[in-house]
Amino acid sequence: MAERIARGVFRMEAPVKIKSYAAVVGEKEGQGPLGSCFDEVIADSHFGRETWEQAETQFQLEAMKLALAKGALDSTDIDVICAGDLINQCIGSAYSARELAIPFFGLYGACSTIAEGLLIASVLTESGIAQYSAAVTSSHFSTAERQFRFPLSYGGQRTPTAQWTCTASGAVILSRTEGSAEVAGGCIGNIADLNVTDINNMGSAMAPAAADTIIRYLSATGTAPRDYDLIITGDLGIVGSRLLLDILLKQGVDITAQHRDCGAMIFDPEKQDSHCGGSGCGCSASVLCGHFLPMLEHGEIRNILFAATGALMSPMSLQQGETIPSVSHLVHIRKEQLC
Repeated sequence: MAERIARGVFRMEAPVKIKSYAAVVGEKEGQGPLGSCFDEVIADSHFGRETWEQAETQFQLEAMKLALAKGALDSTDIDVICAGDLINQCIGSAYSARELAIPFFGLYGACSTIAEGLLIASVLTESGIAQYSAAVTSSHFSTAERQFRFPLSYGGQRTPTAQWTCTASGAVILSRTEGSAEVAGGCIGNIADLNVTDINNMGSAMAPAAADTIIRYLSATGTAPRDYDLIITGDLGIVGSRLLLDILLKQGVDITAQHRDCGAMIFDPEKQDSHCGGSGCGCSASVLCGHFLPMLEHGEIRNILFAATGALMSPMSLQQGETIPSVSHLVHIRKEQLC
């Protein structure tokens, strides 16, 4: 069974294996610096469907189908799927799970959902409840803009701190026995609130949550940043990443050499109109599955902390003048058992 080592922090007694994974992205994401890493780039933002919401479901289905194929599995082999998105009531994930016919946990952690899903799926797998489990998330630029900001035809101007919601999906399949990398432990995030009310400055809202989670995990495990090849966040973007490093430095923790942020990586700020970078449930999921997990599989890196971050606002809370609470869940992933 998983071992509790501090409040919200645990390690796997029998690490759960990552059997297969896949990443599917839209055209803009495919034109970015990581474009060649993804399994599939879909040029049609509607993915052959009538609405953007239906398209997002299709992105998630495609990622899952690719991950299943890469693992030589069928959907009937998966005992539970932990899935989430940004659309009201997580309908993108619900309709995907409806077609896959897999027992379903619908999750909402905003952009942190892929880490939340990995933690829950890992615990279910390690406990023996699931032989195979899956974690999958998605987002779509147009569904997010319609829900959280303005209709696309409105032509509103984006502020310099704004991030671009990625059209993307990432899926990971976990196994009790088979895989080239493993989930070794994790940290369940606390809610953090820096009193940010600007929906166009989510990186600043999420940075304190990432800092808290990283410090809690390092402290509980007695490890230091140098013990990891990379400490990955998502999706703080450019502004949020700078704030994270500042917060940690003030607490005596320097992750500058190890830090990478999925939101800051997925677009080219000089060539693509993304302002502070990418965001959305599909951003960190697709970068993890398209870029970092292959690096682990090929032995380019061996030990990482993946701390996805989420801004937990809703259109209703913003209209009521509420601040933006945030959370960051951390997953410790490694190539193999380390001595």
